[in-house]
Amino acid sequence: MRYDLTLIESWIQPGSRVLGLGCGEGDLLYALKTRKAVEERGIEISEKKVRACIEKGLSVIQGDINLELADYPDNSFDYVVLSQTMQQVYAPPELIRSMLRIGKKAVVSFPNFGHWRIRMQLLLSGYVPVTEQLPYHWYNTPNIRVLTIKDFKRFSNDVGFRILKEAAINTQERDMHGTIVTVFPNLRATYGLFLIGKD
Repeated sequence: MRYDLTLIESWIQPGSRVLGLGCGEGDLLYALKTRKAVEERGIEISEKKVRACIEKGLSVIQGDINLELADYPDNSFDYVVLSQTMQQVYAPPELIRSMLRIGKKAVVSFPNFGHWRIRMQLLLSGYVPVTEQLPYHWYNTPNIRVLTIKDFKRFSNDVGFRILKEAAINTQERDMHGTIVTVFPNLRATYGLFLIGKD
């Protein structure tokens, strides 16, 4: 499992009700179900990835996270997880509010566009950066916005939610291993992870 997902797993309490948004092939949900006995649900837009989740015995539906959350009642979940998808969301404030309406807490992670390699690539080459964490060119990327760890902290004040826990990480080997970054995280971390709650 990816290093960031391992950290997220450590933040989730055993026996919780968890909704994974854009849950991919269900690696995190499967780990939580088998190791922490959570009651898992997921929403994933890719039919192929939904099939992979169902084959693992996970309760995942195919759908658009921007539309599906309206169907859930308030406080349906203990945690709502949005892992490495924030940069692909059309309306982040509305999605965060929906996540905190249906969940007591939420976990958000994203690639940090403030990482020094990204800054240097843009400065020295003049081209939009392509990295291991952001392996797309400007014309074929699913990312519709760029954000940094500092941006997300400012965003918390603008939207009105509390940051309960955070981790800045630097990953290696296709994101399977990594370390927590404590010094200059906005410059040195490849990903930001946040546990958030209602203000």
